[in-house]
Amino acid sequence: MNYFQTHPSPSIRVGNQLMTFDQPKIMGILNVTFDSFYDGGKHANIDDALRQVEKMLTEGADIIDIGGQSTRPGAKLLDEATESNHVVSATEAILKAFPKAVLSIDTFRASVAREAIGAGAHIINDVSGGQLDSQMFRTVAELQVPYILMHMRGTPETMQQFTQYNDVVEDVAVELGNSIAELRQLGVRDIILDPGFGFAKTIDQNYDLLLRVDELHYHRLPILGGISRKSMIYKKLGTSTNEALTGTIALNTLLLERGVQLLRVHDVAEAKQLVNLFYA
Repeated sequence: MNYFQTHPSPSIRVGNQLMTFDQPKIMGILNVTFDSFYDGGKHANIDDALRQVEKMLTEGADIIDIGGQSTRPGAKLLDEATESNHVVSATEAILKAFPKAVLSIDTFRASVAREAIGAGAHIINDVSGGQLDSQMFRTVAELQVPYILMHMRGTPETMQQFTQYNDVVEDVAVELGNSIAELRQLGVRDIILDPGFGFAKTIDQNYDLLLRVDELHYHRLPILGGISRKSMIYKKLGTSTNEALTGTIALNTLLLERGVQLLRVHDVAEAKQLVNLFYA
């Protein structure tokens, strides 16, 4: 018996298949960087990355999200060639070992996205929502792959200077809506929304957004919730990222109750158990 229900939304085309959201999907995070806020350096080596991918797929991940550039506040900005090398090498190795894996590329650079899709990745996950690379929307339109449109203001270095909202939920909805309209005009079909928890939001604003995230269903698109081990959890609890799993599960439960269709997580097994509790 399903105790929760995802909100009705379009399926997305991933390669030659459709991904539907009658049950929530789980996106496992693979950071092939040295300075991510939680697991930087753990999976930068290809062999380590492959072991982590195998673990996440076995635990129930539907998508593996590969990131070659940390977006934590103050993170060092890599040059495009270095970032591209990180994600393309990882993409090729993963698909060789796990040819049926669905891969998304976490990048705000159009050139990196293009090269990763060329290497076999399926989805572009852009934390900047097209704000940091003027060619991103056109690149997505040309490639015709699913695009995760995240809300952010400024850059990872400056974003916490842009937390002035009249109403954080309404303003995020409007700003996402403007980007959706631009993408539609360019012919982009498959769009997933990410409210951008932790990006240009205070801790209180993150919780306002979390508790009212169902209002974003107005756009009739799948919504991704990415709160895994973030500072909105561990700073509120006075702990650390390593001690933020319980808080992550609690907040993911609220996201599911509000009809969110995807959970982006570091801890796949726990997220899968959570989904099974309410949807199996």
